[in-house]
Amino acid sequence: MEPAIVLSIGIAGFCIAITGVAVYTSFGPPSKELDDPYDEHED
Repeated sequence: MEPAIVLSIGIAGFCIAITGVAVYTSFGPPSKELDDPYDEHED
């Protein structure tokens, strides 16, 4: 394989992995520990 193709696949895989981790953190079990700053400061 050409180095450019390997680099492109590596960058694409990294972006997909970061997106997966962000979605898991936002909507998965770890989201129960997240706080909403707007709810904390309501009058």
